[in-house]
Amino acid sequence: MKSEREIPALDPRVRIGHVHLKVSDLDRALHFYRDILGFEVTQRYGSQAVFLSAGGYHHHIALNTWKSAGASPPPEHASGLYHLAILYPTRRELAVALQRLMQAGVSLDGASDHGVSEALYLRDPDQNGVELYWDRPEENWPRTPDGELAMVTEALDIDSLMKEL
Repeated sequence: MKSEREIPALDPRVRIGHVHLKVSDLDRALHFYRDILGFEVTQRYGSQAVFLSAGGYHHHIALNTWKSAGASPPPEHASGLYHLAILYPTRRELAVALQRLMQAGVSLDGASDHGVSEALYLRDPDQNGVELYWDRPEENWPRTPDGELAMVTEALDIDSLMKEL
């Protein structure tokens, strides 16, 4: 077995490619991710699964009812997914996402400025946590005097965000 020193660092190009969620009602979940958030269907497997993407990628989000049709959400105090995070390329695109949520009557659990990013927090129809966010340019991230990140959790100025529109 290699010692920790011999194991190369993770390549910085590594990314989380997609999330696959168990849902209780495929059409209800599809309405949320396609019709409200705006993802496009790339493939459907009958009435049990659907793959969705932004920009033609094979899939960013997959939804299925293979073992969860009609199921209730997991209990609040259980292990599992805390939230999935969807990264928007610009602050304006995040504002567009917020506008879509408001028009659909989807309420937010919270909205935070983390210094490195601005984020909206909500729940999908199966009560999975969803974060919609954009990253500020890395050169603007707050740092301590020794160069470590100094992320914060402060209230997001929603009015300022909406002025992007």
